[in-house]
Amino acid sequence: METAARPLTRIQQEKREVILEAALDVFSASGFRGSTIDQVADAAGMSKPNLLYYFRSKEEIHATLMERLLHTWLAPLHEFDDGDDPITEIRGYIRRKLEMARDFPRESRLFANEILQGAPRIMSLLEGELKQLVDKKARIIRKWMRAGKIARTDPYHLIFAIWATTQHYADFDVQVRAVLGPDRDGEGRFEDAARFLEQLFIGCLKA
Repeated sequence: METAARPLTRIQQEKREVILEAALDVFSASGFRGSTIDQVADAAGMSKPNLLYYFRSKEEIHATLMERLLHTWLAPLHEFDDGDDPITEIRGYIRRKLEMARDFPRESRLFANEILQGAPRIMSLLEGELKQLVDKKARIIRKWMRAGKIARTDPYHLIFAIWATTQHYADFDVQVRAVLGPDRDGEGRFEDAARFLEQLFIGCLKA
């Protein structure tokens, strides 16, 4: 009979958080393949044996980060609801995705790196939980179209386009800031982006 794992002490939990924070820096910069346990331990300010007391492998650290990331990353789409006003729902989704790009740039790069490598560690989630969620939201969008509330379009590619345009501001932030220049590279760039993307998507969707 298996015994239940002992709950972590406060100190142990704090150490795990230090490791995960350091690993997020390392993995988001170098990807899973380009990162090592030694790099994570160095970034966390601890020895490799000490780190391995809290996590058994690089794979376990990465899996923990991805689990957290996907919970956070899918939250805006979960909030996309079957409301009476589709324009309000779509506008809110665009803004929530841009807030994610602003507040979680490392997480965005971590996710992008995993996808670029073929998503070997999260493919089952993409084909399962994510697909089911997008299917559900696509049905909502089709319902709005049938009711004549928005123009007819492909709901999947609409969602993909929102993902691509909003996540750009996290994954290519250096490029965005360089091209905008010093007068426009502050936090206001996200509000400027929100207004433009609202105009772009809402203008196309108005029935």
